[in-house]
Amino acid sequence: MGRHHARVLAGLDGVELVAVSDPMGDAHGVAGGRPVFTTVKELIAEGIDYAMVAAPTAFHEELALELAEAGIHAMIEKPLAVDTPAAERIASAFKAKGLVGAVGHIERFNPALQQLRARLDKGELGAVYQIATRRQGPFPARIADVGVIKDLATHDIDLTAWVARSPFASVSARTSLKSGRPHEDMVAAVGELENGIITNHLVNWLTPFKERLTIVTGEKGTLVADTLTADLTYYANASIDTEWDSVAAFRGVSEGDVIRYAFAKPEPLQVEHQAFRDAVLGLPGATERIVTMEQGLATVAVASAMIESNATNQVIFLGKNGK
Repeated sequence: MGRHHARVLAGLDGVELVAVSDPMGDAHGVAGGRPVFTTVKELIAEGIDYAMVAAPTAFHEELALELAEAGIHAMIEKPLAVDTPAAERIASAFKAKGLVGAVGHIERFNPALQQLRARLDKGELGAVYQIATRRQGPFPARIADVGVIKDLATHDIDLTAWVARSPFASVSARTSLKSGRPHEDMVAAVGELENGIITNHLVNWLTPFKERLTIVTGEKGTLVADTLTADLTYYANASIDTEWDSVAAFRGVSEGDVIRYAFAKPEPLQVEHQAFRDAVLGLPGATERIVTMEQGLATVAVASAMIESNATNQVIFLGKNGK
């Protein structure tokens, strides 16, 4: 992801990309003639205002704490840390220094999900009953330090709580290891949010096609967000009887309107960085647009609970009712 962050930052209005730091060097040629350092200490010495940390999850805590100690605002790629205690230390360090800290949960900035949340806020589905996600595809060779829960399911944990405006209250999960790697490569999880919405999440690295769906069902129908294509489709609840028996056999006895909405589709990574830039500048309302470290911490806690649930064969309770 580092190459993509560098590309966006190099062209972002009001921001100057000062330097790149990577112990492996500039393998993708993103520095564009700027200095390439091997340590964060050298980057800090350049007098930067904020940093984007796109490194393996195992190094997030070390790098984030070093930046916090130096008084530098930072956005950390998701997940915030390898486990809940590490995430707590990072969030606490940034809070203690009064710094702007964010987590790179890019799905929040996908235009389909932005539209979905806005329509839910307007009450277009009425009461929301269920949020289901499917995030499936082949194994990414770049991931080696965490399993599919920390790498992929954290997207769905964060976006579900954000779309519903409610944290998780409980979660139950089953995982499997089918590809011979040390971490889980498949998970099926069921959860409940504090506001009573039930959730389910299918995530794996074993499917030979990519699927990224968020399906929200409510009293007035269903909204389906496809974040691969940034499309949002509304399926209204049944309102018209299907009188032609042979058609009804395929479609059901009644159906409502089906609408695929048209809307602007800016690049999510661009929108994410604009939001963080504005938060660092202290612009009104900007902090509400970023994924805060406290929210990133909550996502890590739910991901850890999924892993614990599989290991203990128990439902894990969070927040007010548990951890």
